[in-house]
Amino acid sequence: MDIIGWILIILCFIVAFVGTFYPIIPSVVFMLLGYVMYGLFFSFSELTWIFWVIQILFVALLFSADMAANAFGVKKFGGTKAGVWGSTIGLLFGPFIIPVAGILIGPFIGAVIAELIVTRLGFKQAIKSGLGSLIGFLTSSVVKIIILVIMLIVFVLYV
Repeated sequence: MDIIGWILIILCFIVAFVGTFYPIIPSVVFMLLGYVMYGLFFSFSELTWIFWVIQILFVALLFSADMAANAFGVKKFGGTKAGVWGSTIGLLFGPFIIPVAGILIGPFIGAVIAELIVTRLGFKQAIKSGLGSLIGFLTSSVVKIIILVIMLIVFVLYV
């Protein structure tokens, strides 16, 4: 039963890391699910209240960093709120419309289309906004991976 428990826990952690690039997968939920699985299969006694406070702080940091990186990327390159929304929509639907490459192309196209339709920015400025959204997404992914690794290290230290 221990082997099954560890397989499920590790699968949860793997899915959490995959979720950094596929936003439809709530990465932090799977990381927390891995902790709960550990508690159910083994024991919650090692996962003290301090552990949970630390993890909740990292969850808050993860959500904040994720939203800030995308918005910052679009704004830094001259985009507007429409570009941020278009990027987010493109990020959610891109992988389904264009498998694999859609994760990178979706936010770019979403931001460009939103800027062209909603704000009527020129094509050149809309492209810059799209590049900003792509850079924001990549930055966000790197930050999420770093935070998830730290969360995993904290878990290993407590276990």
